Amino acid sequence: MSDPGKAGELLAQIPKGGAKGLPPVHLWNPDFCGDIDMRIARDGSWFYMGTPIGRKPMVRLFSTILRRDGDDYFLVTPVEKVGIRVDDAPFVAVTLRVEGEGEGERQALYFTTNVEDEVLAGAEHPLRVELDAGTQEPAPYVHVRANLEALVHRNVFYQLVELAVPREIDGQTWLGVWSAGAFFPLGPQPD
Repeated sequence: MSDPGKAGELLAQIPKGGAKGLPPVHLWNPDFCGDIDMRIARDGSWFYMGTPIGRKPMVRLFSTILRRDGDDYFLVTPVEKVGIRVDDAPFVAVTLRVEGEGEGERQALYFTTNVEDEVLAGAEHPLRVELDAGTQEPAPYVHVRANLEALVHRNVFYQLVELAVPREIDGQTWLGVWSAGAFFPLGPQPD
């Protein structure tokens, strides 16, 4: 499905309502209608038919009907489910707000994504770091909602590194951050 009107048709299917919050995409199980030429780049930019979607409200609206099933990403409405491509994570954590300081429950790390979702890192929204197999470069992610993550922007990751404290885990010293009573390792402490 690559006709230019497909994106507009999807937007028209999103239920309108006065209720705040996200649509219940986890409850919608329409038939799969094929893939559309929509892609989310690693930097969080959205493209439709190779052209950037420059209107932030439209990107925000599309982000609210995004669902991940297994390794595949879909835009889901009550009547249609279409596949899209995601280069890495569908969101990027672009800002960090720190409340409190130190270890344990006294510190809270709030991440805001490029589509204006805000999450408090903690048990429900864990922070994890993967190392790129080739470069050994860290790739940090924070869970946003229902199987969807945000890649933590490099500048935000540097802020996390500034907040890092050592902690011994299984006999090895790790540097990590505390948020909402949970410790999240960022990497082993250098010798």
